[in-house]
Amino acid sequence: MKTSPRPYHHGSLREALLRAGERALESGGVSNLSLRELSRELGVSHTSPRRHFAGKQALLDALALHGYERLGATLGRAAKEEGAFDVRLTRLGRAYVSFALKHPALLVLMSEAKHRPDAPRELLEASEKALAHTLAVFAEGQVKGEVVAGDPLRFALVVFAALQGLVALSTNGKFKGESLDDLIGEIIERLTLGLRPRVAGRGRVRR
Repeated sequence: MKTSPRPYHHGSLREALLRAGERALESGGVSNLSLRELSRELGVSHTSPRRHFAGKQALLDALALHGYERLGATLGRAAKEEGAFDVRLTRLGRAYVSFALKHPALLVLMSEAKHRPDAPRELLEASEKALAHTLAVFAEGQVKGEVVAGDPLRFALVVFAALQGLVALSTNGKFKGESLDDLIGEIIERLTLGLRPRVAGRGRVRR
């Protein structure tokens, strides 16, 4: 006997789909994510998700957008606290690494979604807003004479590349028994040595 589809009854189905979608993403990657399976998990008809997402790609884009919004909020809180440049950058580094280790598959999705030729404009804007907190810390450091002149974006990319390397190695179990906080501090310390203004004509770091 053919059964009738379960009725749509979630008042906040979109949010429920995002939560369930992220769980599926983290447990098995993009290939593990299916709107039909999410519908079954949430107890709604398989057509109900299409009220919010035209298809799987739309859900993936929404997950990436939500990820950038959360990352931006995390970095924003870290950047808001006052202090010397190296102290603020260390806080940002720890906030980023914490987010990356908690949401590894989501972070990969976020990066891939941003670099798609047809990436949604709102996703790109959310990515830029998340990065803006770090750029502001570099720019303020330059104004205060704590950071050498140059493009803050280039500096930020170097820092995030180093931190992402730490995340990758940590995920692969390379730092068992070591404090990630200490390692982040060492990375930032070495990077900031190269970012300090030099004494004109000597090429030495100004103390």
